[in-house]
Amino acid sequence: MSIQACADLVARGDPGRFRAAMAAPLAAREVLLPLYAFNIEVSRAPWVTEEPMIAEMRLQWWRDALEEIAEGRARRHEVVDALGFLDAEGATALDRLIAARRWDIYKDPFEDEAAFAQYIQRTSGHLIDTALRALGGTPSAATEAIGYAAGLARYLVAVPALEARGRVPLLDGRAAAISSLAEEALRAWPGRHGVAMPARAALFEVAGAKAILKRAVADPMAVAEGRLEPPAGREKLSLMAAAFLGRI
Repeated sequence: MSIQACADLVARGDPGRFRAAMAAPLAAREVLLPLYAFNIEVSRAPWVTEEPMIAEMRLQWWRDALEEIAEGRARRHEVVDALGFLDAEGATALDRLIAARRWDIYKDPFEDEAAFAQYIQRTSGHLIDTALRALGGTPSAATEAIGYAAGLARYLVAVPALEARGRVPLLDGRAAAISSLAEEALRAWPGRHGVAMPARAALFEVAGAKAILKRAVADPMAVAEGRLEPPAGREKLSLMAAAFLGRI
Protein backbone atom coordinates (compact mmCIF):
# COMPACT_ATOMS: atom_id res chain seq x y z
CA MET A 1 0.00 0.00 0.00
CA SER A 2 2.90 2.40 0.63
CA ILE A 3 4.00 2.03 -3.01
CA GLN A 4 0.48 2.86 -4.18
CA ALA A 5 0.38 5.85 -1.86
CA CYS A 6 3.68 7.03 -3.35
CA ALA A 7 2.33 6.54 -6.87
CA ASP A 8 -0.76 8.60 -6.05
CA LEU A 9 1.35 11.37 -4.55
CA VAL A 10 3.72 11.52 -7.52
CA ALA A 11 0.87 11.42 -10.05
CA ARG A 12 -0.64 14.50 -8.41
CA GLY A 13 2.49 16.38 -7.49
CA ASP A 14 5.03 15.61 -10.22
CA PRO A 15 3.36 14.35 -13.41
CA GLY A 16 6.60 14.39 -15.41
CA ARG A 17 8.43 12.10 -13.02
CA PHE A 18 5.31 9.97 -12.70
CA ARG A 19 5.33 9.36 -16.45
CA ALA A 20 9.04 8.55 -16.24
CA ALA A 21 8.44 6.01 -13.47
CA MET A 22 5.57 4.37 -15.32
CA ALA A 23 7.81 3.95 -18.38
CA ALA A 24 10.24 1.95 -16.22
CA PRO A 25 10.07 -1.79 -15.56
CA LEU A 26 7.72 -2.77 -12.74
CA ALA A 27 10.52 -3.58 -10.28
CA ALA A 28 12.19 -0.23 -10.94
CA ARG A 29 8.99 1.60 -10.10
CA GLU A 30 9.26 0.30 -6.53
CA VAL A 31 12.45 2.36 -6.26
CA LEU A 32 11.55 5.38 -8.37
CA LEU A 33 8.08 6.13 -7.02
CA PRO A 34 9.14 6.27 -3.35
CA LEU A 35 12.13 8.45 -4.23
CA TYR A 36 9.98 10.82 -6.24
CA ALA A 37 7.38 10.92 -3.48
CA PHE A 38 10.12 11.71 -0.97
CA ASN A 39 11.33 14.50 -3.26
CA ILE A 40 7.85 16.02 -3.40
CA GLU A 41 7.50 15.98 0.37
CA VAL A 42 10.90 17.59 0.90
CA SER A 43 10.59 20.17 -1.88
CA ARG A 44 7.20 21.28 -0.52
CA ALA A 45 8.36 21.65 3.07
CA PRO A 46 9.92 25.13 2.74
CA TRP A 47 6.82 26.54 1.05
CA VAL A 48 3.94 25.43 3.26
CA THR A 49 4.58 28.08 5.89
CA GLU A 50 5.92 31.62 6.14
CA GLU A 51 7.63 30.73 9.43
CA PRO A 52 11.26 29.72 8.78
CA MET A 53 11.50 27.78 12.04
CA ILE A 54 8.52 25.60 11.15
CA ALA A 55 9.94 24.97 7.69
CA GLU A 56 13.29 24.03 9.26
CA MET A 57 11.47 21.59 11.56
CA ARG A 58 9.70 19.98 8.60
CA LEU A 59 12.98 19.42 6.81
CA GLN A 60 14.57 18.12 10.00
CA TRP A 61 11.77 15.55 10.31
CA TRP A 62 12.88 14.06 7.01
CA ARG A 63 16.56 14.18 7.97
CA ASP A 64 15.74 12.28 11.14
CA ALA A 65 13.72 9.76 9.15
CA LEU A 66 16.67 9.12 6.82
CA GLU A 67 19.01 8.68 9.77
CA GLU A 68 16.67 6.06 11.20
CA ILE A 69 16.54 4.24 7.86
CA ALA A 70 20.35 4.17 7.71
CA GLU A 71 20.36 2.67 11.21
CA GLY A 72 17.97 -0.08 10.17
CA ARG A 73 14.87 1.33 11.82
CA ALA A 74 12.17 3.58 10.44
CA ARG A 75 9.21 5.59 11.68
CA ARG A 76 5.76 4.76 10.39
CA HIS A 77 4.95 6.88 7.34
CA GLU A 78 3.69 5.81 3.93
CA VAL A 79 6.68 7.31 2.08
CA VAL A 80 9.27 6.36 4.69
CA ASP A 81 7.94 2.78 4.69
CA ALA A 82 8.58 2.56 0.95
CA LEU A 83 12.18 3.81 1.28
CA GLY A 84 13.33 0.70 3.08
CA PHE A 85 15.66 -0.21 0.18
CA LEU A 86 17.96 2.72 0.96
CA ASP A 87 21.44 1.93 2.24
CA ALA A 88 23.59 4.32 4.28
CA GLU A 89 25.11 5.88 1.15
CA GLY A 90 21.70 6.55 -0.34
CA ALA A 91 20.40 8.01 2.91
CA THR A 92 23.44 10.31 3.09
CA ALA A 93 22.90 11.54 -0.48
CA LEU A 94 19.26 12.31 0.23
CA ASP A 95 20.20 14.04 3.47
CA ARG A 96 22.35 16.42 1.42
CA LEU A 97 19.38 16.98 -0.87
CA ILE A 98 17.31 18.02 2.15
CA ALA A 99 20.09 20.30 3.42
CA ALA A 100 20.21 22.03 0.03
CA ARG A 101 16.47 22.71 0.26
CA ARG A 102 17.10 25.00 3.22
CA TRP A 103 17.89 27.69 0.64
CA ASP A 104 14.22 27.65 -0.34
CA ILE A 105 13.18 28.73 3.14
CA TYR A 106 14.94 32.08 3.08
CA LYS A 107 15.09 35.00 0.65
CA ASP A 108 18.84 35.40 0.46
CA PRO A 109 20.43 35.05 -3.00
CA PHE A 110 23.04 32.39 -3.67
CA GLU A 111 26.48 33.38 -2.40
CA ASP A 112 28.27 32.58 -5.64
CA GLU A 113 28.31 30.32 -8.70
CA ALA A 114 29.61 27.38 -6.67
CA ALA A 115 26.69 27.63 -4.23
CA PHE A 116 24.21 27.77 -7.10
CA ALA A 117 25.78 24.75 -8.85
CA GLN A 118 25.82 22.79 -5.58
CA TYR A 119 22.12 23.51 -5.02
CA ILE A 120 21.23 22.25 -8.51
CA GLN A 121 23.45 19.19 -8.23
CA ARG A 122 22.18 18.18 -4.82
CA THR A 123 18.49 18.77 -5.47
CA SER A 124 18.56 17.01 -8.86
CA GLY A 125 21.73 14.98 -9.29
CA HIS A 126 21.59 13.38 -5.85
CA LEU A 127 18.08 12.09 -6.53
CA ILE A 128 19.23 10.50 -9.79
CA ASP A 129 22.40 9.10 -8.22
CA THR A 130 20.42 7.48 -5.41
CA ALA A 131 18.01 5.90 -7.89
CA LEU A 132 20.92 4.65 -10.01
CA ARG A 133 22.60 2.94 -7.06
CA ALA A 134 19.34 1.44 -5.82
CA LEU A 135 18.74 -0.03 -9.28
CA GLY A 136 22.21 -1.58 -9.48
CA GLY A 137 24.00 1.17 -11.39
CA THR A 138 26.98 3.34 -10.57
CA PRO A 139 26.94 7.12 -10.71
CA SER A 140 29.63 8.61 -12.93
CA ALA A 141 30.83 11.95 -14.24
CA ALA A 142 28.46 11.44 -17.17
CA THR A 143 25.37 10.85 -15.02
CA GLU A 144 26.34 13.75 -12.75
CA ALA A 145 26.46 16.04 -15.80
CA ILE A 146 23.04 14.80 -16.89
CA GLY A 147 21.64 15.28 -13.39
CA TYR A 148 22.92 18.84 -13.20
CA ALA A 149 21.63 19.75 -16.66
CA ALA A 150 18.19 18.28 -15.98
CA GLY A 151 18.04 20.07 -12.64
CA LEU A 152 19.00 23.35 -14.27
CA ALA A 153 16.27 22.90 -16.88
CA ARG A 154 13.63 22.38 -14.19
CA TYR A 155 14.99 25.30 -12.20
CA LEU A 156 14.86 27.69 -15.14
CA VAL A 157 11.23 26.72 -15.72
CA ALA A 158 10.55 27.58 -12.06
CA VAL A 159 12.22 31.01 -12.12
CA PRO A 160 9.00 33.05 -12.51
CA ALA A 161 7.36 31.21 -9.60
CA LEU A 162 10.42 31.69 -7.42
CA GLU A 163 10.51 35.40 -8.19
CA ALA A 164 6.80 35.67 -7.38
CA ARG A 165 7.57 34.19 -3.96
CA GLY A 166 10.21 36.83 -3.28
CA ARG A 167 13.28 34.75 -4.08
CA VAL A 168 16.34 35.78 -6.10
CA PRO A 169 16.78 32.64 -8.20
CA LEU A 170 19.64 33.65 -10.49
CA LEU A 171 23.02 35.21 -9.80
CA ASP A 172 22.80 37.01 -13.12
CA GLY A 173 19.40 37.35 -14.73
CA ARG A 174 20.58 39.02 -17.92
CA ALA A 175 19.64 37.25 -21.15
CA ALA A 176 23.26 36.61 -22.14
CA ALA A 177 24.06 35.08 -18.75
CA ILE A 178 21.04 32.77 -18.86
CA SER A 179 21.88 31.67 -22.39
CA SER A 180 25.48 30.96 -21.36
CA LEU A 181 24.38 28.99 -18.28
CA ALA A 182 22.13 26.73 -20.34
CA GLU A 183 24.72 26.37 -23.10
CA GLU A 184 27.39 25.21 -20.65
CA ALA A 185 25.05 22.54 -19.28
CA LEU A 186 24.28 21.32 -22.80
CA ARG A 187 27.97 21.15 -23.68
CA ALA A 188 28.62 18.98 -20.63
CA TRP A 189 25.76 16.58 -21.49
CA PRO A 190 27.56 13.35 -22.50
CA GLY A 191 26.98 11.75 -25.85
CA ARG A 192 27.04 8.35 -24.16
CA HIS A 193 26.37 7.45 -20.57
CA GLY A 194 26.93 3.69 -20.43
CA VAL A 195 24.01 2.95 -18.12
CA ALA A 196 22.17 -0.29 -18.84
CA MET A 197 18.70 -1.32 -17.74
CA PRO A 198 17.26 -1.45 -15.16
CA ALA A 199 19.45 1.35 -13.76
CA ARG A 200 18.91 3.43 -16.90
CA ALA A 201 15.31 3.94 -15.74
CA ALA A 202 16.72 6.38 -13.18
CA LEU A 203 17.52 8.69 -16.10
CA PHE A 204 14.08 8.62 -17.69
CA GLU A 205 13.11 11.64 -15.60
CA VAL A 206 15.45 13.87 -17.64
CA ALA A 207 13.27 13.50 -20.74
CA GLY A 208 12.61 16.90 -22.23
CA ALA A 209 15.43 18.65 -20.36
CA LYS A 210 17.57 19.11 -23.46
CA ALA A 211 14.72 20.82 -25.30
CA ILE A 212 14.24 23.22 -22.39
CA LEU A 213 17.92 24.11 -22.27
CA LYS A 214 18.11 24.59 -26.02
CA ARG A 215 15.19 26.99 -25.84
CA ALA A 216 16.87 28.88 -22.99
CA VAL A 217 19.95 29.27 -25.18
CA ALA A 218 18.00 30.50 -28.18
CA ASP A 219 15.39 32.56 -26.30
CA PRO A 220 16.60 33.40 -22.79
CA MET A 221 13.77 35.89 -22.29
CA ALA A 222 11.44 32.87 -22.24
CA VAL A 223 12.76 32.12 -18.74
CA ALA A 224 11.47 35.32 -17.10
CA GLU A 225 8.31 35.26 -19.20
CA GLY A 226 7.40 31.68 -18.26
CA ARG A 227 7.52 30.41 -21.84
CA LEU A 228 10.32 27.92 -21.40
CA GLU A 229 8.54 24.62 -20.90
CA PRO A 230 8.03 22.76 -24.21
CA PRO A 231 4.73 21.14 -25.23
CA ALA A 232 3.89 17.91 -23.38
CA GLY A 233 4.14 16.00 -26.65
CA ARG A 234 7.82 16.85 -26.94
CA GLU A 235 8.54 15.46 -23.48
CA LYS A 236 6.63 12.25 -24.27
CA LEU A 237 8.68 11.73 -27.43
CA SER A 238 11.87 12.21 -25.43
CA LEU A 239 10.63 9.75 -22.83
CA MET A 240 9.82 7.15 -25.49
CA ALA A 241 13.30 7.59 -26.97
CA ALA A 242 14.83 7.06 -23.54
CA ALA A 243 12.71 4.05 -22.63
CA PHE A 244 12.75 2.18 -25.93
CA LEU A 245 15.90 3.39 -27.69
CA GLY A 246 18.14 4.21 -24.75
CA ARG A 247 18.60 7.80 -25.93
CA ILE A 248 19.05 10.08 -22.95
